[in-house]
Amino acid sequence: MRLATSAIPGVDRPALHRRARSALAAVMIGAMVPMSVAPAFVPQAAFAKGPESLADLADQVTDAVVNISASTTVDSSARSGRTGPQLPPGTPFEDLFEEFFKKRGQRGDNNKGEDDSPRGQSRKSNSLGSGFIIDAAGLVITNNHVIGDANDIQVILHDGTKLKAEIVGKDSKIDLAILRVKPDPNRPLRAVPFGDSDKMRPGDWVIAIGNPFGLGGSVSAGIVSARGRNIESGPYDNYIQTDAAINKGNSGGPLFNMNGEVIGINTAILSPSGGSVGIGFAVPSNTASPVLDQLREFGEVRRGWLGVRIQNVDDATAEALGLKGGAKGALIAGVDEKGPAKPAGLEVGDVITKFNGTVVKSSSELPRIVAQTPVGKTVEVIVVRKGQEQTKSVVLGRLEDGEKPQLANAKQPDVESATRQALGLNLSGLTDELRKKFSIKDTVKGVVVTRVDPNSTAADKRIVPGEVIVEVGQEAVSTPADVTKRVEALKKESRKSVLLLVAGGSGDVRFVAIGLD
Repeated sequence: MRLATSAIPGVDRPALHRRARSALAAVMIGAMVPMSVAPAFVPQAAFAKGPESLADLADQVTDAVVNISASTTVDSSARSGRTGPQLPPGTPFEDLFEEFFKKRGQRGDNNKGEDDSPRGQSRKSNSLGSGFIIDAAGLVITNNHVIGDANDIQVILHDGTKLKAEIVGKDSKIDLAILRVKPDPNRPLRAVPFGDSDKMRPGDWVIAIGNPFGLGGSVSAGIVSARGRNIESGPYDNYIQTDAAINKGNSGGPLFNMNGEVIGINTAILSPSGGSVGIGFAVPSNTASPVLDQLREFGEVRRGWLGVRIQNVDDATAEALGLKGGAKGALIAGVDEKGPAKPAGLEVGDVITKFNGTVVKSSSELPRIVAQTPVGKTVEVIVVRKGQEQTKSVVLGRLEDGEKPQLANAKQPDVESATRQALGLNLSGLTDELRKKFSIKDTVKGVVVTRVDPNSTAADKRIVPGEVIVEVGQEAVSTPADVTKRVEALKKESRKSVLLLVAGGSGDVRFVAIGLD
């Protein structure tokens, strides 16, 4: 480890070097002294430049990292132009080599190109990515988007050996896939273990190994920049962010800790140029492991299902609901009539604050927590209902492939002057004429919005004419006068905001908090 001391003024540098080297030796020899309790006279800045070399670590794990070559044969009569797997925007594998090899056969390595089959015949699209071996018997991990719908997959070992692979299972929601190869019994494969991604902290050193731009095994180093990143690529986003160089073709490759354990699967980059700008994302090993276990056992993922539609709780909503401790939890905006939540007694307006012993900090966390819980398990769900905590027991169902964890719509669509002044809304009772005008179903009950003051908070929350106010402050309303009465009552209670349950014409509902100042 190189010691950085030049930024520390007024220090006897040779003496500091001697003492620091002595302290470091105590750490390294027999690992008797952990870094966290190194002698106080060794400043933390002394370790800022990181390990002097990562060569030993790279040697230890490189043989377990592989290249993935995936070929997809399609009927060219059905399409024109480029063919190939359709990949999520922003992934490292997206448009691999497109800016480098726009002409087919330019390098002869078929990196995401097509053959010259005449129109009307089948043609082949080839693409490259990365992966790693987790079992010496021949199990390989990669991203689902690397293999796409490929019907011919090869795993290329570090020494150039090519092995035909079959798909064990794949999951598009977490973007993972498991492949199986048959190794030469006389040449056993090198496998790498998973580590505990929850132990990784921002600032911890990591290395990424993969196949960027088809160049073969490449090593890059960096640190964990952040954990729990939501990049809105799917319902279970929980990425590790790293500044280790990750480029197109690194998809599916491993992110290692300094013990040679895989703590992430490199999956996506954020880049305006298409190359690494130091913002890469990896699926944490602790998120991937239960998914991979199910793929190995069942060939598919069986996720828990609660059967609710949720939205986030902001400060105004928390105040309106009387939540102690501020904004937290997941607000139920809809309950599936056939889902597990219904018989368990969960209701619209409940705020889920804890699920199966895990605190729910925000609505984005709940789908992931539920999905990782075994199907059929009975779990305790703690909710806040009208300011009071209640515990419900739910037997989880199974989330089917066609179903998605539901988040409430992010779009937030002559009455008495008190209401208009307080909320910025003109309201009317529901009539047949208004139902027809705004395409409101007969099952929707409440008070219809006919106009929204463009300078009001209601407009900022994207309430629009034609939406229906179903509840005000968690009490049902059926006339504009009901709304006014409820708003005035909340003002007398010194409430700073009012919580509205707003329905669209089709009946989908969401909560909107509007300030009463």
